[in-house]
Amino acid sequence: MNKWNIRQALPADAENLQQCMVSAYSPYIERMGNSPLPPLEADYSKEIEEYPTWVVVFEEDIVAGLSMSFDKNIASIVNIAVRPEQQGLGIGRGLLDFAQEQAKHQGYSCMQLATHVLLTENISLYQHLGWCEAGRDNVRVIMEKEI
Repeated sequence: MNKWNIRQALPADAENLQQCMVSAYSPYIERMGNSPLPPLEADYSKEIEEYPTWVVVFEEDIVAGLSMSFDKNIASIVNIAVRPEQQGLGIGRGLLDFAQEQAKHQGYSCMQLATHVLLTENISLYQHLGWCEAGRDNVRVIMEKEI
C-alpha cells in the first residue's frame, strides 16, 4: 500500500509546490546551460488557479505535482515532477497513471507532454511507459500516448 496520496492542489499549496518543483528540476540546471526550465520560473498560485493541478502528499509533505490542460483534441501534461529524494517509489508512474485516468474520464483518447531534449532519461522512461515521440525542436521533445 502506498504511503502517499494524490489530491487536488489548493491555493495554499502554491509555495510548497514551487519548492517541490525547484527541488525536482534544480539538478538539471547545469546540464541545461542557457536552456530555459519554465517550471523553475512558474507562478504556482497562477498555475493552480488556471490548470487542473494535483499534489502528492507523502508523510505530510508535498513531494510531487501534476498540472494538466484539456483542449478540444488532446489532454496535455503541462508539468509533472517528483522531488529527487522520493523518486523510485512509484510516485511519478502513479501520477502518469492518474493523469491518464483524468483524460479518459473526460473522454480523451490521446495525451501529450513535452520534455527537454537533453533529459534523455525522461525520454527513455516515457517510451518505456508507452509514450511515443511525436516531434521535437532544439529544446523540446513532444511525447504522445494513445489511451
